[in-house]
Order: sequence, then C-alpha cells, then structure tokens
Amino acid sequence: MHTFHYQDGFLCCENVRLLHIAETVGTPAYVYSKHTILDHFQRLKRALSPLGAEVAYAVKACSNLAILQLMAREGAGFDIVSGGELWRTIRAGGDPGRCTYAGVGKTEDEIRYALEQGIYCFNAESEAELRTIDEIAASMGVKAPVAVRVNPNVEAGTHQYITTGRKENKFGVDLDRVEALYAAIHHEMPSLIIRGLQMHIGSQLTSIEPFVQAVNKVAPMAARLRELYGIEFFSIGGGIGIVYDQPLPAAFPAWWESRESRSHLHIETYAERLIPLLKPLGLRIIVEPGRMIVGNAGVLLAKCLYEKKGESKTFKIVDAGMNDLIRPALYQGHHEIVPLVQHGDDLVTADVVGPICESGDFQAQNRPMHDIRAGEYLAVLSAGAYGFSMSSNYNSRPMAAEVLVDGGTWTLIRARQTLEDLVRGEILPE
Repeated sequence: MHTFHYQDGFLCCENVRLLHIAETVGTPAYVYSKHTILDHFQRLKRALSPLGAEVAYAVKACSNLAILQLMAREGAGFDIVSGGELWRTIRAGGDPGRCTYAGVGKTEDEIRYALEQGIYCFNAESEAELRTIDEIAASMGVKAPVAVRVNPNVEAGTHQYITTGRKENKFGVDLDRVEALYAAIHHEMPSLIIRGLQMHIGSQLTSIEPFVQAVNKVAPMAARLRELYGIEFFSIGGGIGIVYDQPLPAAFPAWWESRESRSHLHIETYAERLIPLLKPLGLRIIVEPGRMIVGNAGVLLAKCLYEKKGESKTFKIVDAGMNDLIRPALYQGHHEIVPLVQHGDDLVTADVVGPICESGDFQAQNRPMHDIRAGEYLAVLSAGAYGFSMSSNYNSRPMAAEVLVDGGTWTLIRARQTLEDLVRGEILPE
C-alpha cells in the first residue's frame, strides 16, 4: 500500500496536498512518502524475520541522500553497483561494512576505493574480475572479501531489459562453472577471502515461481560451498515487483472496474514460499530490494502546458519529459496518471507527451484518463523507483526537484538544477 489519496478533492501524499508542493517548488518534481518507504521496508523485514535476513536496499532504485539516510537509520544494508553509490551511501551515514558491491564492470579505481572503505563483499561476475580484485588487494596488502554471482538460467517472466538470470544476459557466471571458479579462488587467488554466494534473476517479478525455481537450483550449491569453503551468506537478490496499474480510491469512475488488473506478488507469499527452502542452509540470507521499497512511494508531478488535437489523436503536452522519467520509453513501463485536483467523469483518450524532441517522449499512449487541461497539474504514479535515478539533462533540461513528505510536513531534498548547473565542469578552450 501507499499513502497517496484524495482528500476534499485534492490529491495528497500523507497529509500534504501535492498541489501546494507543485505551486511552491514548481514542476517537474518528484515527491516521496516517508511513511510508505518505512512501511515497505519494515513489512519485508518482519516477513523474513524467521531467517534473520539482511535487507540490503538497492541504491540504484532511488539514490537521494535523504532516502539513503532513512534506510541507514532503519538498519538496512546496501546493494551498490558503483563507486559513486558507495560514496553516496557513506555520505548519507550508511555503513560500508554492510555494503555488497555488484556489477559487471567495476574499475580498478572503484575496487581500490571499496577496499579502502572496508565493504562487506564484492559480488564478482567473472573470473577476470576476480583476478583483478586479487591483484589490487595484493598490491594494497589486504584481503578482499568476494562472492560469485551465479546465473541460474531462470526465465523471470519480466521485460527483456530487466531480466538478469538467463544465459543470454551479461550478468553472473553460468551455474555449471561456478564451483570450479570457487576452487580457482581457493587455490590460485591468495588475496581473496571467500565470503558468500549471490544471485539475482531480474526486476519487477510478479510471480513467486521464478524465485522458487532459482532458489531450488542454487541452494544445493550454497550448501556445498559452505562445506568446502565456509561461506557465510547466500544473497538471493531483489526483484519483487509492484503494482503499477492500481487506481487511487475515488480517482476513477466505474469503467475502471472492467479492467483486468496485473498480477501482484505479496511480500507474505514471497516469505512463506522461500523461508522453508532457505532456513535449512544455516547461512546468512541477504535480500536486495529497491523497487519494492520506493516504487509506489514516489510520484512525478507535472503541469499540462498545451492540448493538441489531431485527426487521429489528442495530445496532452506536459512539462515532464523522457529525461525526467524514461521508463515508458525504455521499458514500455506503465504509470497511472491522475489530476492533482479531482475531476468528475470528464474522460478522454489521449497521449501524455513531454517537450523532448523525440517521438519516444511520452508518459502514456492511447490512455483513457481524466481530461486534464492546460494549466492544470497531474501526478505520474509509481515513479519512486528508477525515476529520478535514471533521469538526465537531455535537451539541456535541468533535472527535477525532489521532495520528501513526512506526515503533514515536507522537505525539499534536492533543489531543481539551474542553467548554470547544466554547464558546471564544462570548459571553453582558449
């Protein structure tokens, strides 16, 4: 659940009217609900309590310092994929000793920095990477903790760009090669410490079956590696999907009821099915959620600038473009769009498009929606994950402001970029 709802005709986040935020900080702007973030984190932590599992927040989902600080204060670990994410986590008060560092392309500088900070573990994705970590650790006179990311070749049933556990994907080591690689680490890489085993099969999974299939394939290997090398953890990755097409209460008329809602994987189902498979291992279990925690905790506010009616389509042109939220263009991602001030039954089928000079710049296409008119504000829902963190300055557009709501108060947690920010660091040659 989330805390976005209509009250007295105004869309609110917790107890704050989003119209007030839009008029105060301008648009585009991302708004996050502190209560929703904490509720999702705590629910997952409680559900997995029989395992004593470490919940490591996936920083890539939403990496604002205020969000990371919130996670650190709740006792989260962190799943990072770059030196920059490690730096952010530390800056926000996160413990590097509770950071696992994934990603296929770690640079030598990033590896050195992570070792200097004392991270918990590298999740290595190739033999070449492991040998590089070994060489760098040796040159520093330290031991580097490592785990191998196994690719279990499981079909996650999600978009091709966010599946990560098939043989065709760039991630991880093929299942049948992993144990030989651990033997090579043990015998040939003296500056490495074998700490665990990791997998991650994809993002936005709405069925439990791929998780169960992957754990069943990899858990016996984890048990053998514990016997052979004393591994202490098994990370099962993240990937729990969220509901993107769930309407807000009273936001839509009766036509919505005829629509078939997409399937959803409940936290409790996830825990009930996986705990019996994982508990007998006697290993520390790590999960790495991102979208599940922040996805439905955030919205993108925008203003309708113009309406353009053609022979075949009606366009609602808004001030939020694909540079602000790229998921619809990149993944064909679905986001519900609702007005900040509640409408009646004035429906229209329209494309919601942005100002970017690309035909792929849209937030919705052929969408039945309220007839939001020029000058009115709207909210793109379920935008908390991979929204701002994937945004850019394309078309030389300043990046959006970010706001965190806590009950009846709100705080600006990122100022909107200025035009000077756009060229900061650029140098005109003499």
